[in-house]
Amino acid sequence: MAASSEGLYSVEGREMVAATPDLRMVVLTLAPGQEVPWHWHSHVDDHIICLEGPMVVETRAPRERFELAPGGRCTVPARRAHHVSGKDGGRCKFAILQGIGTYDFNPVGG
Repeated sequence: MAASSEGLYSVEGREMVAATPDLRMVVLTLAPGQEVPWHWHSHVDDHIICLEGPMVVETRAPRERFELAPGGRCTVPARRAHHVSGKDGGRCKFAILQGIGTYDFNPVGG
């Protein structure tokens, strides 16, 4: 069974827009101070689209930082550790299109 992110971290809002065995789209709202902790996915790329922001997506190996304003987007490939938060700890809302492949959530140390 694939590991889920449910219950691993708190968010203000989580809306599953669509889910199939190989593709899913989720809209997450982070309240001030909330974050999606460092993690990686075995098979799916994360296509992140900022709906309300600004927000920050950070990656490791290689280390990159993407600051997204509403309408901005970035892609995090499978197997690359990443972290998501509102810029300067602020509120943000974003859509994540995840696929193509089986979803999992693998936490890593901060």
